[in-house]
Amino acid sequence: MNEVVLRPPFDRLWAGRDPFAAVEALQGQVFRELAGRRTLRVDIDGRGYFVKIHRGVGWGEILKNLVCLRPPVLGARDEWRALERLAELGVDTMRALAFGERGDNPARRHSFIITEELAPTVSLEDICRDWPRTPPPPALKRALIARVANMARRMHEGGVNHRDFYICHFLLHTEPPPVPKALRLSLIDLHRAQVRASPPPSRWRRKDLAGLYFSALDIGLTRRDLLRFLRAYLNGPLRRVLRDEAPLLAWLGGEAARLAKRYQRKFASESDATGNAPS
Repeated sequence: MNEVVLRPPFDRLWAGRDPFAAVEALQGQVFRELAGRRTLRVDIDGRGYFVKIHRGVGWGEILKNLVCLRPPVLGARDEWRALERLAELGVDTMRALAFGERGDNPARRHSFIITEELAPTVSLEDICRDWPRTPPPPALKRALIARVANMARRMHEGGVNHRDFYICHFLLHTEPPPVPKALRLSLIDLHRAQVRASPPPSRWRRKDLAGLYFSALDIGLTRRDLLRFLRAYLNGPLRRVLRDEAPLLAWLGGEAARLAKRYQRKFASESDATGNAPS
């Protein structure tokens, strides 16, 4: 399996070069360095780009994911496909400018993806962190809830589920300064996303929604805010949402609580191991 797609400026910069050697030679600020994956930010001709290089996760990691019924991440292709589909659906996200994949062995496949930096932006997690102490203007909160719900609905209806669907992965563009009637949010970090020709199974849609709800537990949202989100996500009147989606509401609350407990156990375990709170 070998494929390379180069868009400007990389088609020009890497003309006549081995793109896999070229991407490995890039230098910049490293954000993540794992055994099988490297993420860095680079500057080229005065513009910022994010580079993800996958070098294979090994059969052990693949088997561990399969035993746990989790689809393993084998390279950059899933993110490439997800970004292309979201662009088709009109869901704002990163713009992919280069992609490469080579190797038939899924455990050792070499791949990369380069996306244009989204700047200036701030994550919803940072925006919402102080909401319990300093509530935002109601119109802004309602607009953000509606935009996130609309993006989630279009994403799922278009056959994409994210698998890391948290508020930290929504970036609000800050130029021009955002106002309720003109917000631009972009969805990022799609390396675990799944893409299908039809909407994802209910299991995967619910997992996305539960992750989103869990990540918003501590930002001061009310039950009315949750219903406002579901009304926009389900694209129906509130009366029908309350009548037909009571099981979903109950499940989301329970699943978000389960995720919160799991996070607290992980937090406590990491703190005990290091003697400090995890960074």
